[in-house]
Amino acid sequence: MSYVLAVVSALLLILMFPRFQISWLAPVALTPLLFAVMREPRPWRRFLAGYAAGVVYWFGVCYWIQYVLAVYGGLGQALGWAVFLLFCLAKALHLGLFACLAGILMRRWWAAPAVAALWVAIEVSHTFLGFAWLALGNAGIEMGLPMRLAPYTGVYGLSFVFALMAACLALALARRPRLELAWLAGLPLLVLMPHLPDAQRGRESAVLLQPNVSESEEWTQPDLERFERRLASVSLRAAMTSRSQPPSLIVWPEVPAPLYYDQDPVLRREVDGLARAAQAYVLLGTVGHTPQGDPLNSAQLVSPAGQPVSRYDKIELVPFGEYVPWPFGFARKISNQVGDFVSGRRVVVSPLNGHRIGTFICYESVFPGLVRRFAAGGAEVLFNISNDGWFGRSAARQQHLAMVRMRAAENQRWILRSTNDGVTATIDSAGRLRGSLPLYREAASVSGFTYLAAQTFYTRHGDWFAVLCAVAAALMFAVERIPRRQPELTALADLPSSTSRR
Repeated sequence: MSYVLAVVSALLLILMFPRFQISWLAPVALTPLLFAVMREPRPWRRFLAGYAAGVVYWFGVCYWIQYVLAVYGGLGQALGWAVFLLFCLAKALHLGLFACLAGILMRRWWAAPAVAALWVAIEVSHTFLGFAWLALGNAGIEMGLPMRLAPYTGVYGLSFVFALMAACLALALARRPRLELAWLAGLPLLVLMPHLPDAQRGRESAVLLQPNVSESEEWTQPDLERFERRLASVSLRAAMTSRSQPPSLIVWPEVPAPLYYDQDPVLRREVDGLARAAQAYVLLGTVGHTPQGDPLNSAQLVSPAGQPVSRYDKIELVPFGEYVPWPFGFARKISNQVGDFVSGRRVVVSPLNGHRIGTFICYESVFPGLVRRFAAGGAEVLFNISNDGWFGRSAARQQHLAMVRMRAAENQRWILRSTNDGVTATIDSAGRLRGSLPLYREAASVSGFTYLAAQTFYTRHGDWFAVLCAVAAALMFAVERIPRRQPELTALADLPSSTSRR
């Protein structure tokens, strides 16, 4: 029964995210697992129950990884499934550890906050251990009340609330004293927190391009030059149609094409000419290089005078996509580059018409601590350039979009997102989706946005809440492990002194 309950939790976690997006399951998804482990005294059985849930969860949410490995990674169907299953077995260790430790913490009267803090501590560890995707709190992106936490605690505050509610429900099902559920009394205080920003029309505008390039395109030099000219032509036409408010920026996404702004004279001529003709900055995804010649996944900003302004080099690379993690060297990477991409070293905030902007690339949207550094560095609007074409027609596109929306709410910044074939979208400072282009079509849109300079508590202080949860979970676990006084010792202490001496 413990394993059945654990798998039920995994299924509920899967259902609350896209493609199903039954978000109201978030406060109860962990309840079956917690109910199972609180009744299981054997640590290894608790671990196996959580581990089973972890395998099912990662399989159900990240099923698209097998497609990426098989089709674009060159592994074929059989080896693609094998590597994907290895991935699920490795990532399930996190949930196995959570279940093992949660069973200990559920014994105490402070079980609910202790388990919620433990969940956050385990959840944030994904960002340091190879692959992160969809924190529990991301399920609350459409929930107005819990989302008030985002500018203060980041997504992990929402994760804490959902885990706390799930733990309290498990305690209630176990008929524990009502006092142990008193932690829920703090949740109504969320109504006292400031509202997210009201929906307003953007005061500036930018062109977002969606070129819809095939991931399997075989590029010849003539084909590449035609593609570059088409990008410039579609962009200029979109910029010229916006007569009431000329765009200050044209954004090209990350694309599966060998675009080398610093080495390709044709591309450079097209981009520089576009910037001068539209009298707008141009931001494009390109392949940069280190002084040693190693390839970088980069975002290049070009001024209206046709001069390079800045370049940001992607810091957080995609496992199997842009580098091959040990020990999977046998798996050919998806990139067409010779050798692995290397990581950038610094966050870049670029000047633009008296304002400052920041650009993060594709998978970096998964890392709240990284994205906040752009806003903390002075960026007044954020841009996300991405190629989600690797996901095929899976739910991964909507999963990725949900995380980008959370980054907007955490930092209260507009985020304009330009992708290869969707989801190209405009997101306001409350994380609301203000518009998007149709999937799998070549298109361009003129999108509004507003520069915002004020910094949220989360922007200024980062993942303080996640660190606090990790420390609190460690302390509460330590308290739980402190040996208690044995009844025999108490009885011995109560004997007469002469008896004690004998």
